[in-house]
Amino acid sequence: MNTTLIVVVAVVAIGLFLLVSRRGKAELPPEAETPEPARPKPKPAAALPQPAQGAPASAAAQPAAAVPGSPEPQSTPARESAPEAGVAVDEDLDVAVEVETPAAAAPETSEADRKKDLARLRKGLASTRGGFISRLAKLFGSREEIDTDLLEEIEAVLITADIGVKTTDRILEKLKATMEAGELKDADAVWAALRAQAKDILSTDAPAPALDHRPSLILVAGVNGVGKTTTIGKLASRYEAQGKRVLLAAADTYRAAAVLQLEVWGDRVGCPVVKGNDGADPGSVIFDAVKRAEAEGFDLVIADTAGRLHTKAPLMDELKKVERTVTKALGGRPADEILLVLDSTTGQNAVQQMHMFREALAISGVVLTKLDGTAKGGVVLGIVDEHKLPIRFIGLGERVEDLREFDVDSFVEALFEKPDGETLAA
Repeated sequence: MNTTLIVVVAVVAIGLFLLVSRRGKAELPPEAETPEPARPKPKPAAALPQPAQGAPASAAAQPAAAVPGSPEPQSTPARESAPEAGVAVDEDLDVAVEVETPAAAAPETSEADRKKDLARLRKGLASTRGGFISRLAKLFGSREEIDTDLLEEIEAVLITADIGVKTTDRILEKLKATMEAGELKDADAVWAALRAQAKDILSTDAPAPALDHRPSLILVAGVNGVGKTTTIGKLASRYEAQGKRVLLAAADTYRAAAVLQLEVWGDRVGCPVVKGNDGADPGSVIFDAVKRAEAEGFDLVIADTAGRLHTKAPLMDELKKVERTVTKALGGRPADEILLVLDSTTGQNAVQQMHMFREALAISGVVLTKLDGTAKGGVVLGIVDEHKLPIRFIGLGERVEDLREFDVDSFVEALFEKPDGETLAA
């Protein structure tokens, strides 16, 4: 009896033990469900540079090349859409994070670049600097004090530099007033006064046109031999480089050589040329060029004109007719710019040409060529002073880039810099 009871108790105890063990296992989590590690915080956007627009994807974004003997890399599924600008993608979280995109800084001309450009301008003006500028420097160098006698010698130098009598008188009057005020005590003060007056004369309130019409039109005038056609070719190259589609009009129909020269420039810079028959009406050529530009989406028409001597009355009448035709072709508005090309080597004759052409055309700007080959560069002061018209470009050589946009500050600084001892000794 006792034995039977002991056996029953043992069986019950074993059963209870097994039942408790099974319940404990059921409450435990499955072995496969391990806790997920914490995700890292988003990385800063600066650590995720984006390729420039139009540039090929970076090496990090491209699939790595397979290495022999290594397992083949698994491809990553493409995202449904590319992130927008101003949004960085965190590679660990695979989420978009808004970031502030800094504005691109405007490119600045370094001081070294400015000095190089100024040196090239000085070199281009070497003949003029070796002319009246060096003569002025020698005058100042031989004087211990600045007096009225010096002003008379300065007057002679300025007139022989083809600055002109009217402009020379204006400069001397201001120098005399500055001297009487006790402000011209040494040569450096005289140089500073001359630079200030030159800058005042050359600074005109006539900004270059925006050329925002389509098409815009630049009419170019000037006598034969001043470099008019070459200037047109260089202008076309300049505007093409700025992204404008340029069409040339060969309206100097009286000289086959002028048309041919313009065609050569057109081929060189990649601009088509509209021309007429020999002796054709110049206005009709420009009219056809404007209509073609409108039909084919050109941005700019640059038109040549006849270049016979300015003393020829029929030429002046013809230019007046051309200007009227241009206004008609452009729907009632005038040309955006009418440039007169002048040869600086002709000195005061260039000033006279300006007088004649202004009677026929509403000249809006001047291109002064061949400044690198003359000691008469001072004529630029006389031209602007008498006509109150801006110098748009100056020519300092044969290369396309030698047609420079005129900048008053750089020009005056390069021209009126005191010559060094070597230049004065020459």
